Amino acid sequence: MRRILLLVTLTIFALGGFAQGQGSLNLRQDSRLDRLMQKQRDVYAACSTMNGFRVQIFMEIGNEAVDHANVMKEEFEELYPELPIYLSYEQPNYRLRVGDFRNRVEAEKYLRMLKPKYNLAFVTADIINPPTKLEPVDLEEILDQGEESGENSEFGIKN
Repeated sequence: MRRILLLVTLTIFALGGFAQGQGSLNLRQDSRLDRLMQKQRDVYAACSTMNGFRVQIFMEIGNEAVDHANVMKEEFEELYPELPIYLSYEQPNYRLRVGDFRNRVEAEKYLRMLKPKYNLAFVTADIINPPTKLEPVDLEEILDQGEESGENSEFGIKN
C-alpha cells in the first residue's frame, strides 16, 4: 500500500514539472565582450597554420622526382579537386601530401578512400592550413581598454 501511495505521489509531482509554462530570459552582456569576440576573430584570421595531419601519396628521390611529382599532382587534382595537394622538398625527397585534417580520424577516412589508387599512401603529422584558426587573445588588453573607456568592470555600465 505504501508503495502504491509513493508511486502515485511521485507521478503527480513528475507531471506537475512538465506542466510549467514557457519562460523568458533576459541577458545583459558586457559591451567589452563584443570587442573581445572581434579581437578573437582577428587573431584567428591572422594565424595561418596549425598542427594537423595530411595523407602522403608520393615520395621519390632522384633527378626525375620533381617531374614525376608534378605529373602525379596534376592527375590527383583532376580526380579529387576538393582536396588541397602540396608538393614539398625535404632533402633528398620530393613529397606529395594531400588534405588539411585537424585530427588523425579525418585523415584516416580519406586514406581509406585514396588507398586503392595510391597503395603506398599513409597518414602523417604536418603543419596544415585550417579552415578556422584557434589562437588565444590577450584578455588583459581587452579588459584594460574597457576600463579606459570608463565602463564599470563588473557590469559594463558607463560611469
